[in-house]
Amino acid sequence: MGEFTIKMPDVGEGVAEAELVEWHVKAGDPVKEDMVIAAVMTDKATVEIPSPVTGTVVWLGAEIGDKIAVKAPLVRIETGDGETTGDVKAPPAEAPAKAADSPPPAVEPDTRPVTKAAIVLRHEAPAPAEKPLASPSVRLFARESGVDLRQLKGSGPAGRILRDDVELFIARGEVPPQPVAITKRTSTEEIKLTGLRRRIAEKMSLSTSRIPHITYVEEVDMTALEELRATMNRDRKPEQPKLTVLPFLMRAIVKAVAEQPNVNATFDDDKGILTRHGGVHIGIAAQTPAGLVVPVVKNAEARGIWDCATEMGRLADAARAGTATRDELSGSTITISSLGALGGIVSTPVINHPEVAIVGVNKIAVRPAWDGTQFVPRKMMNLSSSFDHRIIDGWDAATFVQRVRVLLETPALIFIEG
Repeated sequence: MGEFTIKMPDVGEGVAEAELVEWHVKAGDPVKEDMVIAAVMTDKATVEIPSPVTGTVVWLGAEIGDKIAVKAPLVRIETGDGETTGDVKAPPAEAPAKAADSPPPAVEPDTRPVTKAAIVLRHEAPAPAEKPLASPSVRLFARESGVDLRQLKGSGPAGRILRDDVELFIARGEVPPQPVAITKRTSTEEIKLTGLRRRIAEKMSLSTSRIPHITYVEEVDMTALEELRATMNRDRKPEQPKLTVLPFLMRAIVKAVAEQPNVNATFDDDKGILTRHGGVHIGIAAQTPAGLVVPVVKNAEARGIWDCATEMGRLADAARAGTATRDELSGSTITISSLGALGGIVSTPVINHPEVAIVGVNKIAVRPAWDGTQFVPRKMMNLSSSFDHRIIDGWDAATFVQRVRVLLETPALIFIEG
């Protein structure tokens, strides 16, 4: 007999530690060679760790949420040979944190045939004054299920009501709705943040603690752009994606940052260095089952409307499926945050550190607008944009947003190059 120690593998270049997000085994469990025993996360990427040996788990070296250094002992397995230690080669770390567990399968309907006992329930119920015959366990089951036993006639000896009789009564849908009890709730639940949720919390804390935000909100008349978008969607080719507002906004941002280059930048506040980026790499904040991730449309300045839409759709699908690579989830220079139909009237988006700006999209709503002589219905949308006030002054923030507004309100300008 021997005891094999599995160490924390090297999960990526320059990575010194990783967070344990899943155990697939516990002490005493048998394992086989190549069986996945744990999962760790680093920089929004999850890596599964397989066992190189067959044996029985005798010791686990960490708890969910712990950060483990590379080469630190992770698991000890009792084996039938003399091996005592070894390093595991981690598989490629390309996928982000796994999405939430799949929903449970739907409950299959009761397909049992209706028996004579079930028919008796409807036509031969005892008079309300009769005391039904049933065992204490059946009475408890009926009471918990909201069934009045006086409505049933049992199929057991001497008319005794059996559990099967109660279940058949419930299956027929004859249980009246029960009043909802109004009770005081005193329970509490502590939930440890792990994996992607903890990464998001750390990122938000970093952004809000180190970046002095200024948020600027402007109203945009989207009527002309919405008419153009509807026409382009109607005439699009089969291989082209359906256009949303975002590709137009992406192109408007590309044009606006050409006049305000400080907006398309990242700031290293430790070194005091602002890096302006020639390429416009737009992060699109996307909600997934695992949490918020930001896939990045690289070099939006070199993409047209349809190309922006295609790439954005591809990245969003990969993020939701949990197959987006680390490169696809990093490298943004400015971010768009959109809640779609839930966009509300106004928001205060948090800047994606180390960027210096984020553009928030609110919902489009028909509102009355004054045209100089009368009120007319227009499709209006608010842009809620936040800026790093250490880098972007209020005047520059307003100038940037106003330029985006003009481009969206006169969408033909988006397509004019030069």
